[in-house]
Amino acid sequence: MMKNGRFNIAYWVAALLGLFVIQYFAAMNQQVATIPYSQFQQLLNEGRVAEVGVSDRFMQGTLKEPLPGGQTRFATTRVDPEIARELEGHGVRFTGQIESTLLRDILSWVIPVLLFVGIWMYLGRRMAAGGGLMQIGKSRARIYVESDTKVSFADVAGVDEAKDELREVVDFLREPERYGRLGGRMPKGVLLVGPPGTGKTLLARAVAGEAKVAFLSISGAEFVEMFVGVGAARVRDLFEQARTQAPAIIFIDELDALGRARGIGAAYGGGGHSEAEQTLNQLLVEMDGFDQRSGLVILAATNRPEILDPALLRAGRFDRQVLVDRPDRTGRVQILHVHLKRVKLAPDVTPEQIAALTPGFTGADLANLVNEAALLATRRGAEAVSMADFNNAVERIVAGLEKRNRLLNRREREIVAYHEIGHALVAMALPGSDPVHKVSIIPRGIGALGYTIQRPTEDRFLMTREELERKMMVLLGGRAAELVVFGHLSTGAADDLQRVTDIARGMVTRYGMSEALGSVAYERDPRGLLAGPNPLPGGPRERDYGEAAGDAIDTEVRRIVDGALERTVALLREQREALERTAKRLLEKETLDEKELAELTGLPAPTRQAAE
Repeated sequence: MMKNGRFNIAYWVAALLGLFVIQYFAAMNQQVATIPYSQFQQLLNEGRVAEVGVSDRFMQGTLKEPLPGGQTRFATTRVDPEIARELEGHGVRFTGQIESTLLRDILSWVIPVLLFVGIWMYLGRRMAAGGGLMQIGKSRARIYVESDTKVSFADVAGVDEAKDELREVVDFLREPERYGRLGGRMPKGVLLVGPPGTGKTLLARAVAGEAKVAFLSISGAEFVEMFVGVGAARVRDLFEQARTQAPAIIFIDELDALGRARGIGAAYGGGGHSEAEQTLNQLLVEMDGFDQRSGLVILAATNRPEILDPALLRAGRFDRQVLVDRPDRTGRVQILHVHLKRVKLAPDVTPEQIAALTPGFTGADLANLVNEAALLATRRGAEAVSMADFNNAVERIVAGLEKRNRLLNRREREIVAYHEIGHALVAMALPGSDPVHKVSIIPRGIGALGYTIQRPTEDRFLMTREELERKMMVLLGGRAAELVVFGHLSTGAADDLQRVTDIARGMVTRYGMSEALGSVAYERDPRGLLAGPNPLPGGPRERDYGEAAGDAIDTEVRRIVDGALERTVALLREQREALERTAKRLLEKETLDEKELAELTGLPAPTRQAAE
């Protein structure tokens, strides 16, 4: 289209210039003599003018006898008669002057036309992303041929179960006849479900790399446009491209942007938008429009499976779901082996040690951790990345960047020191708590004036009521220390109180751990199905109970939190001497590690019981 546009513009410019040339030569061939107005008056007085045509500015006519040049036709510019008589009376030769407006006409007509044509061409390119205005309905999928993918299952670690599920897809694309031998068929669509950063996109590319087929990758958000019908047109074009590349894999990332349930309501931030529904309907039609013999397999990824349309997940469409979850300790070791290949390591670094420090980390988190440690080692001029760099990188990711320039007065430093030692002392005194790794009163992140880092010794997948109560006591340790030492409260426990309240409310409303309210779930989990371990508080809560039950829930939550605070205060009063000694040492050094904490408090690092 752009080539045709350039041709049309060049054609009309050439035509306009040709018109000017034709007019010029036509005027030259008329043999008209332009004479001064005074000469015209003289010819008129001599009776030599045969015929005259008068306009507002010009006079044209013919002569009875030709001029010395042989012309019988003449043209002259009119002059005001009064001025003409006065000039003639003084014997002055005079003629009319014509102001040329050609340049002004060109500037006022041609240049604006060219400007608007240029704007049209620019907007056409922008709207079609470089493909011309008529390309707006084309799919924006990135097509990777066999040589471009360059990713295999060896590049994906920590998700062995998911890889085993997808090996069947690879075998089907390589040998489709073998799977049809007994009448079996391959699922049309495979949905990769998992939290953000677990490697769903990488796993899909690995499937294409192992199968040695074309890989068409597109995000669900790229189907959404301001023009009605564009999303559906792009879905059609995507499948047409895939059929020409077959055997091929179509990968749709962030499927929830395209496949959100129709009329889902405001609970998940969606609605019944007609354009989005048309795009989803077209996808459903296209997935029904091909069979397993076409050599097409659809892979999709999402971290919000709960909001997908049920028609998308029914048998015959995305009828197989593969969970790509956060890796366990063994999986983290495997992932670290992949990322540590590119880093020069010191002898004291082992993947097993790093994996023990990072429970709950995804593959993307581990890649970021390795990069942060390498940057820290480079910054201090080291020849290799040591274990200390990884420890500092974990603290930077979890707690934030150190703010050594943030100055606190002496009273604030005392409050922060006792607050953090309160957390650490309660954690060390309670059996079964996670070991305390470090306590510091150096500000970090946006609002943390100090921090206490606990590192679990193993991955945990469920917690008992007693463990939740101990976790609340550790969170309330800072507030309890302020009460014991200073007898007043501060704003430093705001985040602790929010987390404690969430735990207590969950015990009452979701886990049925309250004798007063029984084993009834009063609320649904406000987080997504695959939300992280620390979701943002304040999400929408769906209330399925009455006012009386709501009052009972509030009373029970308060009772649980107040009981945990009372037990924490009593524990710290028993450990008052250790609290004072350790806090004063923390004020001197600003940071204490687990070995120094054990020496100052006289409490060994807690260990989990085997029964737990």
